[in-house]
Amino acid sequence: MITIYLKQYNKIVRNPDLEIFEELGYDDILWIDLLNPSIKEQKEVENFMELSLQTRQQVEEIETSSKYSETENAVFSNADFFVTSPEGIKVEPVSFVISEGVLITVRQSEFRTFTEAEKKLQINSRSYTTGYHLFVSILEIRIDADADAVESVSKQIAALSKDIGGKDKVSQEEIKHISRLQESTMMIREVIFDRQRLLSGILKSERFPNDIYPRLQLMLRDVNSIVSHADFSFERLDYLRETALGLINLELNNTTKIFTMASVFFMPATLIASIYGMNFAFMPELHSKFGYPGALLCMVLVSFVCYRFFKHKKWL
Repeated sequence: MITIYLKQYNKIVRNPDLEIFEELGYDDILWIDLLNPSIKEQKEVENFMELSLQTRQQVEEIETSSKYSETENAVFSNADFFVTSPEGIKVEPVSFVISEGVLITVRQSEFRTFTEAEKKLQINSRSYTTGYHLFVSILEIRIDADADAVESVSKQIAALSKDIGGKDKVSQEEIKHISRLQESTMMIREVIFDRQRLLSGILKSERFPNDIYPRLQLMLRDVNSIVSHADFSFERLDYLRETALGLINLELNNTTKIFTMASVFFMPATLIASIYGMNFAFMPELHSKFGYPGALLCMVLVSFVCYRFFKHKKWL
């Protein structure tokens, strides 16, 4: 699907018609948004802008040069956006191209960031005179979303920490929850690091309007603070995981202690039963009418003495 944002009558107008390219010039267009585009739509944009859009493979490359690069006529930027789903967090790359002041975005998924950018565009169109300004605005919205995601994970960690801290046992579901939060935090950190590299690349460029650079510096500071917050959340999850494993070890130790004490507790009685279970010819108690009750009484007495001894040592 293609959406073209036109500059008309001091406002921005949406138009999904490809044929409009035949009637307009670069100065009439602010933004061309390609959402899961067809081959025809992509070719029409390439022919109109006289450039080649990046392939999916090029967009997904992790080298620094693939995150931000410049040619004689265009600026190419690639950024990772994450999507929250019931299965967890999924990362999707988005390609940004700025040529002749026109912003071109190529993406495969729907993002709330672009919906909010469109709303801002309709409310205050005069602030978006070029595709450069719109591009930076989209990054600002995305960075705010990244901060919200980190804060959301931090709140979940705090709630889970409070829940585990008030218990003597940890359930299997809580251990899985910690693992899911660790995986989410790692993916968010990777996306934020990607944002950091992209902003650093833009700040080194001389192609952007001068009024944008102060905003970029503020955005970079925000990203750095988000990275620090994400690192703290990850360290807190490590501590929480160690605490959970410590509680599990204590539970296992207590269980082992119970079985060990039980075996030691009954060991003297077992010894007496083993002695009177021997098949020797001469056993005085064998023919006594008090042999059986005497053996039982001995086992009870020995077990009672062991119990009192363990209680005195505070082993029970």
